[in-house]
Parts: sequence; C-alpha cells; structure tokens
Amino acid sequence: MATAREIMTAGAECVGEHESIRDAARKMTGLGVGALPTCGSNERLKGVVTDRDIVVKVLSEGKNPAHAEAGEPAQGEAVTIGADDDAVEMLRTMSAHQVRRLFVIDGHILIGMVAQADVARALPDPQVGQLLVALSTD
Repeated sequence: MATAREIMTAGAECVGEHESIRDAARKMTGLGVGALPTCGSNERLKGVVTDRDIVVKVLSEGKNPAHAEAGEPAQGEAVTIGADDDAVEMLRTMSAHQVRRLFVIDGHILIGMVAQADVARALPDPQVGQLLVALSTD
C-alpha cells in the first residue's frame, strides 16, 4: 500500500507565524495552494492558515492584512502523518481529526502535504467512500 512519502506533494513551505497575512496570501498565490502550515521560530509546525481563514477571520473583520500575523487566524494545531505511514493510517487520521489535508513529517521535519484527493487515489474504492463519508459528517 502507498505511503505518505509516495503520494504527498513534496516541498511544503511554511509561513512564519509572525509573517503578515499579506505575505501568507502572496505565498499561497505563488505556490498555487489554498493552505499553508504556520511555523514558529524553531521551524516546528504551529498550525494551518487557509485562504478561507484570511477571508473570514481577517478581511471580513476589517483587519489590515499587512499588519495581521499569519499565526492569528491559523486553525489550531496542524495534523501530521509520518512519511512512512500508509494510506489506511492517513484515512484513519483524516477521519479522526475531520481534516482534508495532512502535513507529512519525517522526524520533526516538514517534507510535504497529502490532500484528501491524494489519499482517495491511493485507496481501494470502498475505503474512498468511507473517507468521504467520514469527512462529510458534522
């Protein structure tokens, strides 16, 4: 069965928790992604900031994206998976945490990201259904 290392999108980049929301948005645009992990000064994952967070928690509240920090609207702790964990473990983790993306770590180093679609492609059809049902429940 495929491992996270085999199906991930490699080279995930962090945005510093004290960098501006504007910088985070520019980085998202440049990378063509809708979410970025936030990292502290020690390069450890702190959370995740999404394009939706920027709209809902910054822009709609009238905050200045040049002055708001990326760590402010970030959603809790980033959910991670080990690089050598298999697709079944990814399914379990996504379901348990109700997330659509997992950050892949090797030790404590961020090496990539696995999205729901990546896991779905790596699983047999019945398990894909289980993943979609699990992530669609409130």
